[in-house]
Amino acid sequence: MAQVLEFKLPDLGEGLTEAEIVRWLVQVGDVVAVDQPVVEVETAKAMVEVPCPYGGVVTARFGEEGAELPVGAPLLTVAVGEPEDGTEGSGNVLVGYGTQAPAARRRRLRAGTAAVDGQARRPGTADAAPHARVAAPPPTAGTAPVSGPTVTPAPASPPTDTPAAAGGPVPVISPLVRKLARDNDVNLRQLTGSGPDGLILRADVENALRTRTAPADTAAGQAVRTSAGTAGGPAGAAPATAPRAEGGVRIPLKGVRGAVADKLSRSRREIPDATCWVDADATELMRARTAMNATSGPKISLLALLARICTAALARFPELNSTVDTEAREIVRLDRVHLGFAAQTDRGLVVPVVRDAHTRDAESLTAEFARLTEAARTGTLTPGELTGGTFTLNNYGVFGVDGSTPIVNHPEAAMLGVGRIVPKPWVHEGELAVRQVVQLSLTFDHRVCDGGTAGGFLRYVADCVEQPAVLLRTL
Repeated sequence: MAQVLEFKLPDLGEGLTEAEIVRWLVQVGDVVAVDQPVVEVETAKAMVEVPCPYGGVVTARFGEEGAELPVGAPLLTVAVGEPEDGTEGSGNVLVGYGTQAPAARRRRLRAGTAAVDGQARRPGTADAAPHARVAAPPPTAGTAPVSGPTVTPAPASPPTDTPAAAGGPVPVISPLVRKLARDNDVNLRQLTGSGPDGLILRADVENALRTRTAPADTAAGQAVRTSAGTAGGPAGAAPATAPRAEGGVRIPLKGVRGAVADKLSRSRREIPDATCWVDADATELMRARTAMNATSGPKISLLALLARICTAALARFPELNSTVDTEAREIVRLDRVHLGFAAQTDRGLVVPVVRDAHTRDAESLTAEFARLTEAARTGTLTPGELTGGTFTLNNYGVFGVDGSTPIVNHPEAAMLGVGRIVPKPWVHEGELAVRQVVQLSLTFDHRVCDGGTAGGFLRYVADCVEQPAVLLRTL
């Protein structure tokens, strides 16, 4: 006797609450093994292949490629054998990349679940599958046919086409959705959720906001038409300027782009930042790197040398390797440096994190930067490799620009920006000369320190760039 088990989008860790289906790796009717990847999803952090904790035959898929699902929404159903038949779940916990144990019960159909070509399907979500390889038994009274055994009906779920009942729980999982509603004074109890079982999605809140502004747009347009008529124009003529821009391309703020937008907006709202900068003569640093790479050992990257300078500077100015606990009104100084670095990819800007950067030498830093950069390029960074940073190094000089005012990577306290290194006139040893000059910018959270500390940090970094021997003397 087989049973049909439902596999839901798991918790992918690090506070991620939703993911977009990029590519299905299995078809309805395929036989899958325990822990076999079944779907590739894109979160706000990375691309992830999600393994299925069950072995059996896929009877339904929920969501088309490109659809965005919240954590806890159904991904697919699998017809599996009873434990005595030798089919079991993996028994691991799926938070990120492991899998979970199967529930020891038969899958019940929720109210409103339909059967399409012998497969359990929620209206408008699951794939139809005329080629399904699992035969369905004749339906019994009060049940809907599904692939696998006869199942007992579940108690009727509340209708999904009505708002949440007053006083009952609001059907919403994502804290981002709750925040969007809270920031815009939207009452979630008055919304109708379009997700599974009436789950309220971000799109539902956005639709409510558009509906709210529609009357205002209409009134504005009427006011313009009235004004045009009284000013000598024909009554009812089209307004000189439309209340909303026409044409153009609308790009949804989701995935990596949406995550970047949310984080930068939060940084600007919460962190009272300030920026200081200095020009430095990097000629000696470039010569030192050339000498290091002239040996037969591994090549050292410029980014690794700058990272080594940063970790030494943070050891002298630990105020900048900290975070602010706003609820406790405390500054938390961190004893380990997890160094983030900005990396531009085809999917957008990401910030991989080098763990325990303060314990690594230039060679180890070079290797880790190369590994994480390649993972960023291919979209295989894990959520853990994209979070937990304590300080960020941003080498925007690779884009051919001299300077910038970086935005602090919340909840960190500071970011060092490095411009391009270019030949410029410079007074060296009392004489005008052409030297390799770079602009260094430090943006810092003014709550954790004052300008004297930030200036001291930046001056130490500049001194190490100009005279690498300074770094050796202070190690």
